[in-house]
Amino acid sequence: MKIASLLYKNNIFFRERNNENMNFNEAQLIIGFGSRELLSQDNPFNEIKIKFPNAQIALCSSAGEIFKNEVLDNTISLVALQFKSTSLETTQVRIDDYSSSFEAGKALIQNFSQENLKLIFVLSDGGKVNGSELVKGMNFLKNNEVLITGGLAGDGTKFEKTIVGLNQRPESGNIIAIGFYGDKLVLSHGSSGGWEAFGIERTITKAKANVLFEIDHKSALGIYKKYLREYADELPESALHFPLSIKLDEDQDPVVRAILSIDAENQTMTFAGDIPEGSKVRFAKANFDQLIDASTEAAISCLEMSKDKPKLAILISCVGRKILLGNRVEEEVEAVEAIFGDHTTLTGFYSYGEISPLKPLANCELHNQTMTITCINEID
Repeated sequence: MKIASLLYKNNIFFRERNNENMNFNEAQLIIGFGSRELLSQDNPFNEIKIKFPNAQIALCSSAGEIFKNEVLDNTISLVALQFKSTSLETTQVRIDDYSSSFEAGKALIQNFSQENLKLIFVLSDGGKVNGSELVKGMNFLKNNEVLITGGLAGDGTKFEKTIVGLNQRPESGNIIAIGFYGDKLVLSHGSSGGWEAFGIERTITKAKANVLFEIDHKSALGIYKKYLREYADELPESALHFPLSIKLDEDQDPVVRAILSIDAENQTMTFAGDIPEGSKVRFAKANFDQLIDASTEAAISCLEMSKDKPKLAILISCVGRKILLGNRVEEEVEAVEAIFGDHTTLTGFYSYGEISPLKPLANCELHNQTMTITCINEID
């Protein structure tokens, strides 16, 4: 397995790291994360295609790009892969072609042959697609031995439009997936948020999909404003400090849900994932150190699954974490680098939702405010 990482900035390939002496003509797969403004233009895709003429190209807009141990904006972070024995399949669907995100998720999995399939890496539109329903659809049809990870595209802090593309200039409404096949693949994954639940456990009493109306029969927005006090006027951004920790099932660990927007007129709050009626929730909080420690924990989880340090680690974190950490955001990437070392190439992006199992090789879940890591290696 050969890997090269590249950074595209100001219409040129600004930096390259090619420790494996890869011949770019032999690259099989390019995965890239970049700003919507850059990816919307024809030139970046055309330049990537010229540099890697025989590769499949998967591109996704972001809320920040991870290149090595840096967090950048207004760039495209690219990783090129060449495998010795692993084979690939790719697919793309459009959300507008399906009645629901659940059906789109099912279709995505159906497009793959299942024999010897080990990993499905998913990049989805982060605005038009309901991430919770997409995950349910994928889990509905997936083989229990197949790992599914990925994330929802971002658009900085604008939350206007996200774009994704497979072998074409990225567009809104696309969902793409890459299937990895082979007995020589070594995979691991980890996820950790670092959020600490506090206060009493409450019940969701009125909600529709990812729109929350009432908690304990009271206005959810009113409860949030009570907790935020002087920061209430800064909603929805200030609510990133207090996401919801939600138990979707009694036997399942909680997941974190972040707020995307509020409707003051209707007193509703829209979250990045579903908030089912009857589910139990508590407010959550974290400090900078807890968020950074969570990145360390996610990396350690990967090593607990596979003792060998990976050649590639794809980091997908949340735009909310980036906002909260501010100028300390690179510390959570550096924390992962400290665990894996220089041998591992780091790439990734800040997203509107992270897709990863809670436990090793279990069903994937939609996360918010969480650092997720997908590690890929190929043994000789």
